Amino acid sequence: MNDSRPRVAIVVPNLNGLRHLDTLFDCMRAQTGLADTLAECVLVDNGSRDGSAQRARREPGVRLLRNETNLGFSAACNRGAREAEAAIVCFLNTDIRFDPDFVSRLIEPIVREQVVATTARMLSWDGEAIDFAGGGMNFHGIGIAKGYRDTPSSDHEREAPSLFPCGGAMAIDRRVFLDVGGFDEAFFAYYEDVDLGWRLWLQGHEVRYVPDAVCRHHHASTTSTFPVEAVRLLQIRNPLLSCFKNYDDENLRRIFPAALALAVRRMQLVAGVDAERGFRIEHAVPSPSRGWAKLVNTIRGLARPGVSIRNEAAADLFALGDLLGDWDAWMARRKAVQSQRRRSDAEIFALFDDPFWCIEDDPSYRELHDGLIELFELRKLFPESKP
Repeated sequence: MNDSRPRVAIVVPNLNGLRHLDTLFDCMRAQTGLADTLAECVLVDNGSRDGSAQRARREPGVRLLRNETNLGFSAACNRGAREAEAAIVCFLNTDIRFDPDFVSRLIEPIVREQVVATTARMLSWDGEAIDFAGGGMNFHGIGIAKGYRDTPSSDHEREAPSLFPCGGAMAIDRRVFLDVGGFDEAFFAYYEDVDLGWRLWLQGHEVRYVPDAVCRHHHASTTSTFPVEAVRLLQIRNPLLSCFKNYDDENLRRIFPAALALAVRRMQLVAGVDAERGFRIEHAVPSPSRGWAKLVNTIRGLARPGVSIRNEAAADLFALGDLLGDWDAWMARRKAVQSQRRRSDAEIFALFDDPFWCIEDDPSYRELHDGLIELFELRKLFPESKP
């Protein structure tokens, strides 16, 4: 045994992942190159109803931590990290499989004290496409999985800095993880890893993509079990929360108005409401404004049914409300993050990779997207960005 090597704990958050656990446990049992440095495997169950907690109890070497309800990916990971007894924590999704040298390769840059966090190369389950080859982000907080759906090639085999580690296959110095606050539990799930990586860089740490650590992933196997609108709320809200916390004051003033405008436009695109029907005054027929006619018109207005919007648009509305309706609390969280700043935004922006990636094909959305970039002169912030 090499006593100088730090011990590592594997932490697996689980929600109804029974169908994946046999493969996962087989992969964990087969890990080599760790000798006596593998301290434990911890499975944190978020109130599963499929028997996966019972399966974990039967697996030798796996410690089960049970939450009675679904507290979210962030909270499950944080609990596992707090209770683990190791210097390095390796977070793994249940829906991945990996080679025997996976964990040892993933943690090696941390063992050598080159970086505090690493992220793996993730392939599709059949191995024919890239799922994740390092992380980037566009300017309004939408995370980028580099190489997603590309055919694997030498382009994905170069070790490089990464804006964030993918929460489904990453390793991190446990002390640093806890010191920076872990995953933000207010995010619940989705983009919590983007936010964590951004905070790590902001506080002077580094994250590295390790292509030699390869795993295969069932993309969105948990996401697909939830209503679309429930997932969409998080995917709209959490990038805004991350931007609000992590940009410095000057850049937030330029970027946040654009981010809000784009979020509102996306909400309009999915609302399913025809604005020409009853909302344009130029198409409305006015009623007399005096006497009984005015009263009749008022009664008609009260009796008129409201407009129905699609659930996805309602989710967007609630997403915006979570930030805008709790302003003081989020300002306090922002202040806490900014007080730990050790690196300027300018030093981090090169890691965004594609800050002006437009996520919608709608012509009116792209027109707004490009117009806001010009209006707020955002290209001056990212001089090395992709065209």
